[in-house]
Amino acid sequence: MTLEFRTLTGAEVEAALDDLARLRIEVFRAWPYLYDGDLDYERQYMSSYRDNPRAVLVAAFDGDRIVGASTGTPLLGHDDQFAKAFAEVDIPMADVFYCAESVLLPEYRGQGAGHVFFDMREAHARSLGYLYSAFCGVIRPDDHPDRPEAYVPLDGFWRKRGYRKLDGAIAIFRWKDHGQPEETPKPLQFWIKPL
Repeated sequence: MTLEFRTLTGAEVEAALDDLARLRIEVFRAWPYLYDGDLDYERQYMSSYRDNPRAVLVAAFDGDRIVGASTGTPLLGHDDQFAKAFAEVDIPMADVFYCAESVLLPEYRGQGAGHVFFDMREAHARSLGYLYSAFCGVIRPDDHPDRPEAYVPLDGFWRKRGYRKLDGAIAIFRWKDHGQPEETPKPLQFWIKPL
């Protein structure tokens, strides 16, 4: 399977909104997110990448089918929870480009797509003059009942790319885990690297 990676903008994002929304719901349903997604919410969320000229959306295609996507946007102004997370950090939010998510269907993993997603987002951030690239990883307890036995965290991959945990920078977001009646708070740890 040879993947093609393309940056989508404007009308291309609009045309792909439903596919991107379904992809996020499918991938984030798995550990560690356990996300019980909503198609309307996802369409609205993904449209923010269509409407922000400094944002980037990289899609992985197998033929005409989108099988993965990766997004990025300036950290400043992205979400109030990020401002709270950076309140005690000595890095100005205005210098940070946020790599929001990378989602890829399981059968396409292990072929280098993760590197391409980061390479393209980091190149975009550098072209805009950002000094840092950052993302968040979900924090789940090791003894969580839904944690797969064979789960291997991505920490090693992120470290090899030059990222480190940003001490004290934890954002709290709420979402509904599948099988649960309501949203609950989830801590997300910021990781960062200089560009």
